[in-house]
Amino acid sequence: MAHLLSASYPSVISLSTSKNSVQPFGLGQTFFNAQLFSRSSLKGLLFQDKKPRRSCVFRATAVPITQQAPPETSTDNSSSKPKRVMVIGGDGYCGWATALHLSKKNYEVCIVDNLVRRLFDHQLGLESLTPIASIHDRISRWKALTGKSIELYVGDICDFEFLAESFKSFEPDSVVHFGEQRSAPYSMIDRSRAVFTQHNNVIGTLNVLFAIKEFGEECHLVKLGTMGEYGTPNIDIEEGYITITHNGRTDTLPYPKQASSFYHLSKVHDSHNIAFTCKAWGIRATDLNQGVVYGVKTDETEMHEELRNRLDYDAVFGTALNRFCVQAAVGHPLTVYGKGGQTRGYLDIRDTVQCVEIAIANPAKAGEFRVFNQFTEQFSVNELATLVTKAGSKLGLDVKKMTVPNPRVEAEEHYYNAKHTKLMELGLEPHYLSESLLDSLLNFAVQFKDRVDTKQIMPSVSWKKIGVKTKSMTA
Repeated sequence: MAHLLSASYPSVISLSTSKNSVQPFGLGQTFFNAQLFSRSSLKGLLFQDKKPRRSCVFRATAVPITQQAPPETSTDNSSSKPKRVMVIGGDGYCGWATALHLSKKNYEVCIVDNLVRRLFDHQLGLESLTPIASIHDRISRWKALTGKSIELYVGDICDFEFLAESFKSFEPDSVVHFGEQRSAPYSMIDRSRAVFTQHNNVIGTLNVLFAIKEFGEECHLVKLGTMGEYGTPNIDIEEGYITITHNGRTDTLPYPKQASSFYHLSKVHDSHNIAFTCKAWGIRATDLNQGVVYGVKTDETEMHEELRNRLDYDAVFGTALNRFCVQAAVGHPLTVYGKGGQTRGYLDIRDTVQCVEIAIANPAKAGEFRVFNQFTEQFSVNELATLVTKAGSKLGLDVKKMTVPNPRVEAEEHYYNAKHTKLMELGLEPHYLSESLLDSLLNFAVQFKDRVDTKQIMPSVSWKKIGVKTKSMTA
């Protein structure tokens, strides 16, 4: 197992504001003057001398950095004002692409993010294949290109005071919740990161639910779940619910969950908490059980290099197809875990943003807990490796694959048939995995191959050898 930078659980970024200025503190080229604190020590810092100070919170709107383009004229003839959407985790892989897509579609958008995903890279010695601009530069560039403002609230949704102030200030009609630690391997590194994952994800979601109850009863929650909640049962996977006849009686029940990591378990806890609050409080919610996402380009992120999305290729945060394409680009054998029969649902990131838009435009009813399985195709790991090998050969790449001992505890050969009709019925127009898409992704990986750190490719986190003590990074 690789050693990781020691940090108190859980670490957050310290931010400071004054009445007339906003000054972010952070990491690397996209931040300045990094300081890390545990939540307990941060709390002490914020409330020293018994004088509350929101030094980890600020609100900012983009400032144009070039001459602004005129605002896009809406084709909607409705006289109603644009719907307001809060994207929690809007600086991340799926969140950033979604925020831009919704803004382009004339929603009024705000991003809520504590920027901790960038901190993870710093702690683990990782880096996106693509150089990514700071969130402030990203938003400014978007404003300059489109004339559209995206508001920014930097803070931790596990801090309910911050979240409450954000809700009261922005007054969202919908909340898209991406703001969770989203890596199964990260949650299996050691005790502190397992605890962080569950605390951050479960408590953050609970806070969002309470914020909706207190400050936006009509607000629709669109929550990113995961197909990993279901596991790999030997029966068809339905969309959220299953009708069972037992001892002569029939009922429709939540589909059984068989999570395979502390991360996936946190998603299961989220689903149960959301379902309960829909029933008890009348909240309207859509749980998007998303498959494995691939790709990096959307129409919006392609508009300028400062809008470019991140692309993770490492064994902690990288998803299978993205990792394989980067491995092929640098001449590293494709890392097939175990027998390679692990089958999952996959979708293009362009379909992620489309699915979220569809869910927002067709909200759940009050008290309704909907579950949509959000993917477009199923592939095994071996099938993906074969597709990448063929596509790479056409580009002149010598692509080979290697079998790697599976670091996970999972079935390597299994039945898998998951239903995914509800989003299609609502109008999803999927981008299926094609040769042209693979060519594009491989060429993209080749373009940035000089940024690849091959030491990050091989798996380094073992489910069975998860540690008690926090691991530290070796030089």
